[in-house]
Amino acid sequence: MKRREDLNAPRSRRWLGIQVDTDAFGAFAESIASFIGTARFLVYQTVFITLWIIHNLFAPDRLIFDPWSRGFTLLTLVLSIQAAYAAPLILLAQSRQERRDRIMAENDREVAERTQTDTEFLARELASVRLSLSDMVTGESFDDRLARLTDAVEHLGRQVDGLSRKLGDDEPDPADRTQIADADV
Repeated sequence: MKRREDLNAPRSRRWLGIQVDTDAFGAFAESIASFIGTARFLVYQTVFITLWIIHNLFAPDRLIFDPWSRGFTLLTLVLSIQAAYAAPLILLAQSRQERRDRIMAENDREVAERTQTDTEFLARELASVRLSLSDMVTGESFDDRLARLTDAVEHLGRQVDGLSRKLGDDEPDPADRTQIADADV
């Protein structure tokens, strides 16, 4: 079989000269399997078999088509044919569902990986923002630093006054005091 250029749709196959669309047949098999697996089907089948048996037990001899004397051979054949087709249809539907589940699981895994990657990236960004904010001066820390700086300037001013008294100069020149404070800071 040649490879098609368009890979968006499943390829249909030829079987004994008949074009078979595997996807359409799979959908048909799923619809049959989903109907067979219902209580409605069991009720229909029970009614059908009951009517079959009643008809072949109590109908006139000319209308009986599956006599009890042969053990309802035709009914057994019909049910065997039904089972012969039902089992592969159910298996086909299950395999198609497994394929869909596998694809969904792969998609879910990819989404989970992307989500985890995005979450880790956001966590790193948040940590860097926190670090940046921790280095920033807040109003309280600015007030604390300003108060310490004021205390340091006042302390230097007292030291300058003390030094000037030791040297004998009772009153230091205010211009000298600012030059000394600027030099120490």
